[in-house]
Amino acid sequence: MKWIPTLIFLTILSSSCHISTEASYTVTTNSSDTTSGYDSAYAQKLGADDYGMKTYVFAYLKAGPNRSQDSAEAINLQRAHLNNITRLANEGKLVLAGPFLDDGEVRGIYIFNVSTVEEARELTETDPAIQAGRLVMELHSWYGSAALIDLNKWHTKAAKTPI
Repeated sequence: MKWIPTLIFLTILSSSCHISTEASYTVTTNSSDTTSGYDSAYAQKLGADDYGMKTYVFAYLKAGPNRSQDSAEAINLQRAHLNNITRLANEGKLVLAGPFLDDGEVRGIYIFNVSTVEEARELTETDPAIQAGRLVMELHSWYGSAALIDLNKWHTKAAKTPI
């Protein structure tokens, strides 16, 4: 019977926290409605839908069947691969690229600023590492923030040494 006052206290405490949280949530929601920052011209420029999103193609770069190049050839292929990444980014076709650091089968990722897997496949065929069979791509349609395309603009401001 001694636990009944404790149970009553916990029930009251729980109820008061719930009411407080709801009141806080309502205030936050109302204040953010007036300061959302939505810019219709920017959204239209990016091709954003009502949620600020759009379709991209996400690529996994995987180890290819031909990884038997000698070290000099592998270095040359890597340089050509990086040059291709830079070209695609400068053309606005590649939003994001980067390697995984665990030396696994999946070597890196790309996010292409195209709406179909077929368009992305054509772009991947320009990569010397793909052409040599050192890498293969696994492509998937992906839905993400339309503002990702501006990542490259900000990256150049942060990169002291370009790739």
